[in-house]
Amino acid sequence: MTDLILTTFDWVPKTPRGYVRDIRVRWALEEARLPYSVTSVPFRDRSAEHFSHQPFGQVPWLTDGDISIFESGAILLHLGELSDRLMPAEPHGRSEVIQWLFAALNSVEMASLPWSLFKFSGDTEGTPGRKHLDEFLKARLHHMEKVLAGRQWLTATFSVADILMADVLRLVDRFDGLVESPACRDYVAHATARPAFVKAHADQMAHFAKAD
Repeated sequence: MTDLILTTFDWVPKTPRGYVRDIRVRWALEEARLPYSVTSVPFRDRSAEHFSHQPFGQVPWLTDGDISIFESGAILLHLGELSDRLMPAEPHGRSEVIQWLFAALNSVEMASLPWSLFKFSGDTEGTPGRKHLDEFLKARLHHMEKVLAGRQWLTATFSVADILMADVLRLVDRFDGLVESPACRDYVAHATARPAFVKAHADQMAHFAKAD
């Protein structure tokens, strides 16, 4: 198998470091022990070549031979199909992982990301619409508490679904949004203690710091 190539920005401001979504891909590649390299595109000047791989001008994307894949969820699914360390090959286990992968994106991140953007911006709680976002996130976390209270991982074994869900919840935890959700908070702590995440996080931080 040819080495996989992960493309991310050459630099980002300090605030989003550690949370740029190439960390999800780095983490999965480290968990699966797949050979890969990292390349960069400019953060400030996004070329036509960049948009040909990522139509929204974002990162990351993954190159696997003549295949180029954007969107972190799609990349994780692709990697899961390459390694049973990330997703079972048998149909039942595979379907469970896939449904939780999509749940992390469509049910949880849909609520967590708008809430987090308010936090990043420093907006006060009196901003119009903020109460609705708070309530939306609280409802999603309430459901996740029930799920995570009785299990270690989302499915029988650690998978790409856990990488995605833990990263989604990790951003909420950054702003103390899991204080009233102890099962979610413990899940994030357990996931991010894994050596593959520790390395992925350190590698991302070093990558961006090198361009300062």
